[in-house]
Amino acid sequence: MPPDLRIVVYPPDAEGGRRVRVDGEILGRALDPADLLEFLRRAGLDPDDVRMDDELLIEWRGGGPAMWSPDTGEQWRNQADNTASPGPASARPGLAARACVGSALGWLM
Repeated sequence: MPPDLRIVVYPPDAEGGRRVRVDGEILGRALDPADLLEFLRRAGLDPDDVRMDDELLIEWRGGGPAMWSPDTGEQWRNQADNTASPGPASARPGLAARACVGSALGWLM
């Protein structure tokens, strides 16, 4: 693992996604820890060797590795180990509202 690699994970956006930057380059928007690990793999890291709570490797802004939801305090839940999560899209008001608007528009057409 490159010792001088600088990884920054930004605060969750309105949909809970977090921008991921490695050595000054934005690699994309991670929606959950699996997305983050994929970006890190593409940057040359072995996902099996990455610890999300390693503060020397990852600088977390706007919440740590469990925060994947915007300003609600909700956390990501890994169904395998029953840790915290933002829940289904229907439980997230922004996504549910978009689904309702999309349904209404489809009905009008």
